[in-house]
Amino acid sequence: MSYDINVQADPPYTGSAGDVRKAAEETLKHVNAPAGSLSVILTDEKTLQAANRQYAGIDETTDVLSFSDGEKMPDAEGIYFGDILIAVPVAEKQALRQQHPLREELCLLTIHGILHLLGYDHGEQVEKGLMWSQQGAILTKLEIDSSMMEMTS
Repeated sequence: MSYDINVQADPPYTGSAGDVRKAAEETLKHVNAPAGSLSVILTDEKTLQAANRQYAGIDETTDVLSFSDGEKMPDAEGIYFGDILIAVPVAEKQALRQQHPLREELCLLTIHGILHLLGYDHGEQVEKGLMWSQQGAILTKLEIDSSMMEMTS
């Protein structure tokens, strides 16, 4: 399958785009997603808080938000899965609190966000079990200890 993964960093964050891209591609392969593209935007807390307020009515910052699209791309093969916003400062705090590298937290948040784009959820215990199982399997493929995700909701 062919995937176009666009990673943007605003403001620039060094050393994270490659890991995020790899996590995104592995996630799409793992769930046998059709050909398509998505964007991952690494940004600050204020941007996530504003988006959370505008689209979810929650005036708080968060670690990751997913905006699903699912439309066929004009003049291209595949679909546009959507956009993922990740607040790098929040990810840094979570990584520090859970005592693992930032790159691992960014990979987890990327996987989590993409699974949401593809329809996974964790509102109910059964849904959460399925989503966490998928996250764990993908983290293992990336050679990241999946026990690091236990505290992430």
